[in-house]
Amino acid sequence: MRKAKTAPLYSVAYRFASWERLVRRLEPDWPAEDLYMEVEYNNDLDSRDSLSDVMSVLVEEEGGQELSQLLEFLDARFRAVTVPDPDLSLRPWIRPTKDGPEEELGEWWKRKPVHVPWPG
Repeated sequence: MRKAKTAPLYSVAYRFASWERLVRRLEPDWPAEDLYMEVEYNNDLDSRDSLSDVMSVLVEEEGGQELSQLLEFLDARFRAVTVPDPDLSLRPWIRPTKDGPEEELGEWWKRKPVHVPWPG
């Protein structure tokens, strides 16, 4: 029996797919039939962090510009379905795994969904 080829769990493609799924899930027309918990949201924001790290290297590579544009597009969609969270109201449940000062965190950690995708 032949095994199907799959991308590594933490590949760039997987991280982009994770970020895109989160953005799509936050959009108002997403069918809320699947269960999505805060911990998954946290993981998806962590994936976005890793995309920043990867993109800082990939921008110089062939195809890096297209990936950068894709990331900008997805980030704009994320901003469209979230609002600023200056009080960091989600912080008791949603915390970055990287240690560092709050001001160094990406903007995605400082926004909250307009439509909360997890059970209330």
